[in-house]
Amino acid sequence: MRTSRATAAPLVGQFVLLGALLWAAGASAAGAVVAGTCAVLGWVVLATALAEHDRPGLGPADHVTVTRGTLACVVAALTVDAAVGSTSEGTLVLLAGVALALDAVDGWVARRTRTASALGARMDMEVDAFLILVLSIAAASVLGRWVLVIGAFRYLLVVATWAMPWLGGGVPPRYWRKAVAALQGIVLTLTVARVAPDGAAAAFVAAALALLAWSFGTQGLELWRARPARTDALGDELAPAHEPGAQPLQVLP
Repeated sequence: MRTSRATAAPLVGQFVLLGALLWAAGASAAGAVVAGTCAVLGWVVLATALAEHDRPGLGPADHVTVTRGTLACVVAALTVDAAVGSTSEGTLVLLAGVALALDAVDGWVARRTRTASALGARMDMEVDAFLILVLSIAAASVLGRWVLVIGAFRYLLVVATWAMPWLGGGVPPRYWRKAVAALQGIVLTLTVARVAPDGAAAAFVAAALALLAWSFGTQGLELWRARPARTDALGDELAPAHEPGAQPLQVLP
């Protein structure tokens, strides 16, 4: 109950923001339904996570992350509208750019306010993954369906952990991986904006995809090499480790 009350005001605020952005962007009814559905699902997952972590509410940086999630929902709505030709890509690109820029803000706020947490990092990662999925769908209309692989990486990882739970273990953070993750959103947004010929855009997206695959592959290799030591220590072949400072395996760190 404490968590529900603490999140009530942010919930109302974010849905007001969502409605205002959808109205300002001229989103269609179908787009609004998509955005609303994504927002509701996001809040259900967030409320569940807050309860599991015994968190009474959101921290300062979490509000920024939730705002980024709201922007991603609007981008999803505009992606739907763009697919049927009922909106231009300009507004989509603008809102995606703001969401990408705010990615650097929530981490800064967390450090400045000393409120960094594992849950906040996970929220940030999931918003990144969702935004990149949406942008990959938008970019697929420009370059083809193969671009969807970028957006699917995070969710394919989730499926893979069902068969290989050790993939959900922890690895030390790598700043170059964070840069690779940020690059995905930038390249996809520029592709949707059509700032380069399709051939050049395809080359850039392919390079970004290769880097993403390399980031995932190196993390998977680290976890695989560490797996025997972890399983010996825990006495359970499938139990993931939770080392100090380690992070969950992230395709989009």
